[in-house]
Amino acid sequence: MQPAIVLLEFDSIAVGILAGDAMAKRAPLKTLHTGTVHPGRYLVLAGGEVGDLEEALAAAKEAGSQCLRDEIFLPEVHSDVVDAISGARRTRSASALGVFETKTVPAVIRAADRAVKGTDVTVLEVRLADGLGGKAYALFAGEVADVEAAIQLCHESLADQALLVAQVVIPQIHTEMTENLTFHPEFGHRVSGYTHGGH
Repeated sequence: MQPAIVLLEFDSIAVGILAGDAMAKRAPLKTLHTGTVHPGRYLVLAGGEVGDLEEALAAAKEAGSQCLRDEIFLPEVHSDVVDAISGARRTRSASALGVFETKTVPAVIRAADRAVKGTDVTVLEVRLADGLGGKAYALFAGEVADVEAAIQLCHESLADQALLVAQVVIPQIHTEMTENLTFHPEFGHRVSGYTHGGH
């Protein structure tokens, strides 16, 4: 786990590249990952020491604030969130599933970090932008009360309520839906080789 992370989402690819470069030039970073996501946006993810990231974030804003769609600065990011950003998927037998869906990537990462720190839930998966029209969502598993509390914390974490797409808590999620979510999130993968009446 990095001591801290910064994640920036830009409407412009060119400006995102400029901002990432400015960050790298301003302060030493332990990690810097950048790239395009749908629909034509640019993400810049940096990890390192808190002071260095504060400097790097200031540089990014100086370079590209006019195209900055959303941002997060997490001084003590939870390790489960770091794993989820990296594509990790977890399973857990639980009585409820929570889904939190946002219009930007930083918003859902901020929400997931708040939820997992404040409640006894597991972050099952975080999906980020590509194949989602730029949206992002997080899946949480736990007891009903814990998942409800986690989703409430997610909601409270939003810097702008307009970033929320949807939030749901599903008590006693059916095993068929659990199987679908565990197998693969994309419909095309789920129905590959489908035959009538089969799974």
